[in-house]
Amino acid sequence: MAQLRVSATLQSFKLQSFFFNSNLSSFNFHHHHSLPIITLPSPTPTICYNTNINKSDLISQLELGKPEQKRKPEKRVNGIFWIILLNIGIFVADHFFKVNGVKALYLYHNWPVWYQFVTATFCHANWNHLSSNLFFLYIFGKLVEEEEGSFALWISYIFTGVGANLVSWLVLPRNAVSVGASGAVFGLFAISVLVKMSWDWRKILEVLILGQFVIEKVMEAAQASTSLRGGYALQNVNHIAHLSGALVGVLLVWLLSKVPSNPSEP
Repeated sequence: MAQLRVSATLQSFKLQSFFFNSNLSSFNFHHHHSLPIITLPSPTPTICYNTNINKSDLISQLELGKPEQKRKPEKRVNGIFWIILLNIGIFVADHFFKVNGVKALYLYHNWPVWYQFVTATFCHANWNHLSSNLFFLYIFGKLVEEEEGSFALWISYIFTGVGANLVSWLVLPRNAVSVGASGAVFGLFAISVLVKMSWDWRKILEVLILGQFVIEKVMEAAQASTSLRGGYALQNVNHIAHLSGALVGVLLVWLLSKVPSNPSEP
């Protein structure tokens, strides 16, 4: 009986030896007091990389991390370009294609029609007159539109232009004809200054430098527009329109400042 137990023990030991010998590359043996101690190899960690990151998701995460002032949406400026195109279109129809009826858009002081106070602000005597007005119209009109929007730009242009033509009609001789956007240009200049006005001395100096340049250039363009059309004298330098356009712009800003704004909701 004891012999059978010894045989079984030897057989078991042989099987275990066979198993260990077949995996010597994976196991390390340490002998301590002639007893085998088996050390299992440490498992290698597996790292999984997610290569399916959506680029748009990454960009959106970066955008959300930006401060609010850096993500301020830009305002699209369209109104000033439509006003410029309208001025150019009427000039081309009048001076190049000689379209009948365009001359009826001028403001004739001896017998004015109500719509001429508006349409005359889109008419010009010659190219020098037009190009100078368009240059300053773009600068100051763009400033007004960026601050107040397209609707406010159109209202400002028409309101100051009509006001300048109305004062000119009241003051100037009956044989005069008024054309040009100079009154509206001075009005937009005044509005653009007032909406951005601050008591910083640098801003005041900037306004003075730019203001005298505008006055000089617009008056030069108005002088270049002198001519005779059908027995009517086109006004040489309409200082009245320039000054009244600026004053109407100041009046418009003052009136709008008196309009109560809607109370902010809690």
